[in-house]
Amino acid sequence: RTLNMAEEEEDYMSDAFINVQEDIRPGVPMLRQIREARRKEEKQQEANLKNRQKSVKEEERERRDLGLKNALGSENKGFALLQKMGYKSGQALGKSGDGIVEPIPLNVKTGKSGLGHETLLKRKAEERLENYRRKIHMINQNEEKAAEQFRMRMKSKQDEMRLEGDLRRSQRACQQLDTQKNIQVPREAWYWIRPEEEETEEEEEEDQDEDEYTSEDLSVLEKLQILTGYLREEHLYCIWCGTAYEDKEDLSSNCPGPTSADHD
Repeated sequence: RTLNMAEEEEDYMSDAFINVQEDIRPGVPMLRQIREARRKEEKQQEANLKNRQKSVKEEERERRDLGLKNALGSENKGFALLQKMGYKSGQALGKSGDGIVEPIPLNVKTGKSGLGHETLLKRKAEERLENYRRKIHMINQNEEKAAEQFRMRMKSKQDEMRLEGDLRRSQRACQQLDTQKNIQVPREAWYWIRPEEEETEEEEEEDQDEDEYTSEDLSVLEKLQILTGYLREEHLYCIWCGTAYEDKEDLSSNCPGPTSADHD
């Protein structure tokens, strides 16, 4: 008997008995309450969604969608009249059968704007797009025009530099050939290349007559034409061929021409 009482006391103090005791850790009861309240709230929301009364607009939309999904039957008066005239379901409209098969789509206007407002907005958007495209086109045209002008300026500058180079070559050749013929003074002052310090304004005024044009009145191209003509006439020499010919017949036969373009 005493042994049985001891066993009962041991069972009372065993781990199995302790494990069924409530969890008394700090904060655990509060967490349970929060989870329980959250579950109740979610259930209440689900119940509200199920029991919520649909609005008039929602009911209208559902009925409209349901009606549009279903094809017209013989109970429809219009469809019944079409059948009496020989129409069959799925057949195209028209005497020759080239009309529409599907009904005209229904576009429900849900906004508060007036009729034609969407068309106006669409037209304005197209006008803005067209203006933007026109602006981009003008910008591209201006850029192309500016690039073309730049190329023309560069080409003009290169042509001018080439003419100046040909003129200097002609002046050096003229000075050398005139010197070989014991010509001490050039026909025109600018026929020869002179050092800059010797070309003063006083000397130029003394060398020029009042009735003759000055070198400043001539362009580089005009000077080149005059000087190359002098070299060909006086010395039978072409600066682009780099050759002094024996006579005029030899010059005219073997020289392509009196200009740079003739030698390209």
